[in-house]
Order: sequence, then C-alpha cells, then structure tokens
Amino acid sequence: MNVEFEDWNQKVKKTFNATSNEEVLTVTEAGDSLGLSKDEMKVYVCKHNLTKVPINRSVHRYLLLKSEIDSIIKKSL
Repeated sequence: MNVEFEDWNQKVKKTFNATSNEEVLTVTEAGDSLGLSKDEMKVYVCKHNLTKVPINRSVHRYLLLKSEIDSIIKKSL
C-alpha cells in the first residue's frame, strides 16, 4: 500500500485556497519566493506587518497572502 504523505501546512493551504477568493502561501513558500529561510521569513512578516491568515487550532501557524508577497517581489525588481 503506497500512501502519499501531504504536509499539514499544504493541506490547510489547499483547503483555504479552494474556499477563498484570496490565494495564500505557507511561510516556507513565501520565504523561498523572497530568498529567505523559514525563520528569516517569520521575522520579515513581523517587521513589515504582513497579514497573517490564522490557522484554526494553532497559535503559531499561519498562512500569508500571495498578493502581498507578489507585491513585495514586484517592488524589488
């Protein structure tokens, strides 16, 4: 039996994106887009007051708005 593992953050992201008009990214994905590690991205989020989309049942986990990350990338070009 071959069961494929799906990361919990990816599963939450997929569910959110399927039910929302706003697309989101995980902290890791956003960091990869900006050339930052996951830990560096968490600091960046706080420093720049990015919108944190909370994940139910977890105080420390959140998703980020793709539109905000795209805007940051455009400004840096």
